[in-house]
Amino acid sequence: MSMICSFCGKPMKEVTKIFSAEEAHICNECIETCSMVLRKDELKLARDEFQKGLKVPQKLKEHLDNYVIGQEEAKKVLSVALYSHYKRIDKPVFKDVEIEKSNIMLIGPTGSGKTLLAKSLARIMDVPFTVADATALTEAGYVGEDVESILSRLLAAADFDIDKAQKGIIYIDEIDKIANKSESSTSGRDVSGEGVQQGLLKILEGGEVYVPLKGSRKNSTAETVLFDTTHVLFICGGAFVGLVGDEKTKSDKESKKMGFLKEETTDKSDEVESKDLISFGLIPEFIGRIPVVAMLNELSIEDLVRVLKEPQNAIIKQYQALFELDGVELEFSDDALHSIAKSAEEKGVGARGLRGIIEKIMLPLQYDLPSREEVQKCFITKDFIEGNEEIQLEFYKKDKEAN
Repeated sequence: MSMICSFCGKPMKEVTKIFSAEEAHICNECIETCSMVLRKDELKLARDEFQKGLKVPQKLKEHLDNYVIGQEEAKKVLSVALYSHYKRIDKPVFKDVEIEKSNIMLIGPTGSGKTLLAKSLARIMDVPFTVADATALTEAGYVGEDVESILSRLLAAADFDIDKAQKGIIYIDEIDKIANKSESSTSGRDVSGEGVQQGLLKILEGGEVYVPLKGSRKNSTAETVLFDTTHVLFICGGAFVGLVGDEKTKSDKESKKMGFLKEETTDKSDEVESKDLISFGLIPEFIGRIPVVAMLNELSIEDLVRVLKEPQNAIIKQYQALFELDGVELEFSDDALHSIAKSAEEKGVGARGLRGIIEKIMLPLQYDLPSREEVQKCFITKDFIEGNEEIQLEFYKKDKEAN
């Protein structure tokens, strides 16, 4: 009697092979179908397990939206890079393929949100994160910090857990300040320029480096640990003043805006290329280790108004909280916020300068109002900011106090 598959009912002659148990049979076709179903379930389970929390790119961007206004493309680039970083940490080698990291360069004018983007990432990281300043770095053997000090900070951020630190993220600010300055009027070696770039090459690409556990400089007595940077993600940021476009063909006003793209600009010829960065003073080997470049636009007045009031930790919200602790309700008119934003735009300080402007406006009120218990509400207007009228105050009614 010919065997028949207990699952699909096909006889032996219609399939390649049938496997038998005591009372059941299964053909090769049903085995392949079951295998495919199991594989799909495994992939779905692995994806669901991996994508817990805020790790998928869209969720990461939504989180950044709570803190950073505008810069949509830069946020997408960072979100994808971080998601890939998580996958790289989880599966450094997948099906015999080694997944390499893609370090990131953020380029944009001062006050456009480069550092804020990096700091906002720290709020959602379950990997160690640290911020370093390239201006403090010098070539090995000179006064300043060795490049290994960056890794020391990451190690400290990981509570000196070397395994955790080796999967962390480092943001290096002011990276444009280590451009080659050999053509300038300064004499001697460029110990804080090309020398630093050379020193960063190994840790950017991935390699084993001896890192001091404490302090910023290695010496014969310092305790060191071997640090593998293969899976450390580096994000570099800089203003790169005058990098994009031919400055000779721009007006003075455009030149002051450093040639960066407006949000509505779509001219591909203005995009940053490797040759632009080389001309600026970065060596080709350094650029080659940072393949992803994200451009940040200069913030418009409307963007700056949104920065003042929309983010989760917006400056206006912070001041409202401070005044509320003194029992005073603080309110800004729309034209007042526009005036503050316009002042920041005219000074060319971007979002970074907003706090300084508001500090100057609010200082007299912060000094005076805590002593005035009768004040219920403080209303900030454009005329008050411009010095054309006194502050508008509302007071608690005395009959309520009497009751």
